Amino acid sequence: MKYLCLVYVEEHVLNGLPKPERQSLSDESMAFCNDLQQKGQLIAASPLHPVETATTVRVRAGKTATTDGPFAETKEQLGGFLAIDVRDLNDAIRIATHFPAARIGSIEVRPMKELGCAE
Repeated sequence: MKYLCLVYVEEHVLNGLPKPERQSLSDESMAFCNDLQQKGQLIAASPLHPVETATTVRVRAGKTATTDGPFAETKEQLGGFLAIDVRDLNDAIRIATHFPAARIGSIEVRPMKELGCAE
């Protein structure tokens, strides 16, 4: 089953870490993703640029509006994601538990819907 693990962090907490600690967290995350890839469980993963670079798009009554930043004010910001393919929710939670960013933020685990393609 496929799951999306959304990685949330408080950017000021992440940016407040000493540079060697931030680099270690990044290196650990890369190694973790490489391990998942070797096991055939990783579909895709990527960190995101800071929340200041986000643009929110809304369409209402046929009119498009864009605003800078995220849709809602939150304490934690979406910092990246992992798309994984594992046996069940327990496996997905196990993976999220061991992802390094879970130590300073949170990981939201959500099942992905399978889309049928019409031929």
